[in-house]
Amino acid sequence: MAEIKKKILGNEKRKKYRSDGTPVWERRGIDGPGIWVSCVKGKEKQTVGELYELFESLADELWPEDITSSGEQAGTTTIELSLEAQIANEMLSLQRPKREKRFVNCQTNTPCVVFLSCKPPVDPVQIVVKHIKNVQRTGVTHTRYTYRFVPVSGTCVANLPEIHSLCSNVFNTFFEEHPEKKFTYKVELRIRNHSTISRPIFIQHIAQCMPAGHTVSLDNPEIFVLVEVFKSVCGVSIVQDYYRLQKFNVMEIASAKQLLDTSDIGSRIPV
Repeated sequence: MAEIKKKILGNEKRKKYRSDGTPVWERRGIDGPGIWVSCVKGKEKQTVGELYELFESLADELWPEDITSSGEQAGTTTIELSLEAQIANEMLSLQRPKREKRFVNCQTNTPCVVFLSCKPPVDPVQIVVKHIKNVQRTGVTHTRYTYRFVPVSGTCVANLPEIHSLCSNVFNTFFEEHPEKKFTYKVELRIRNHSTISRPIFIQHIAQCMPAGHTVSLDNPEIFVLVEVFKSVCGVSIVQDYYRLQKFNVMEIASAKQLLDTSDIGSRIPV
């Protein structure tokens, strides 16, 4: 009995490894592709609520779901059904699995910081860019407490082996869509509540993961590698037009649009 127990404990302690040789660490509260959001202090709960509504609306446009409304169909035929059949239909509808949420709030336990994980087929970069372009065009943010978005295509534990594996996956996915193109790039790194790995080490290690042929450009990069380090979690994505989209700061974008519209109206007023 003691020998069996020893074997079980030994198996539990044994590290798991990915196919590329990197170890699989314990799961975190913050996980998967998602969107970091900075918001007004003390309004984190309200921010999550308004983001759910915003992101669901955008996701419906980008990834419309083929939903057959059983309730509506039932409504057209209930007159013809017996009471027993109506009850049977109602029980069947209750037994159907609920639709999986596309966005899940992950607790950060930190003021001004919110993280919403995204479930497939939602692409964090695509949904954020669409929203930012909408705000640039209309000046309407559809949010009251949100400042800035940082989409990440994946997350990992903030240690070098895990970061290497994550960067390889994110980079390969992006460059497979542009097989003939060689880009200039810049690493945009933000570190919060993390002191284990220094900023220069982060940047050096991430640059080493970049495939050959792509070169650094600090002044006019074509793509940006967004790296968000929060406590023990690291998130990575690749975006384009980051500066033109004002670093995804919706407050600044909306203010600039409203100022531009006001000046245009003033210029049309006859003197």
